[in-house]
Amino acid sequence: MKHCQRFAHIKSDFEQDIRLQRSHAERYQGTASAKTSARTAVSLTRNMARALNRHLDRCPECG
Repeated sequence: MKHCQRFAHIKSDFEQDIRLQRSHAERYQGTASAKTSARTAVSLTRNMARALNRHLDRCPECG
C-alpha cells in the first residue's frame, strides 16, 4: 500500500521519539528515569498507531 508524504512524516517523527526514549531506557537501566522512558515509549507507540489510523481515515490519498 502506498502512502502520502504526510503519513511518512508522521510515522518518522513518532519513530524518532520512540527510539530516543528506548535508548535512554537501555542506557540507564534500573533508574527511575529509565522506567519513565520505557513507559513513555509504550505510550508513544500507542499514540503513533492512533495518529496513523486517524490519518488513514481522513486522507483521500491514503484511504
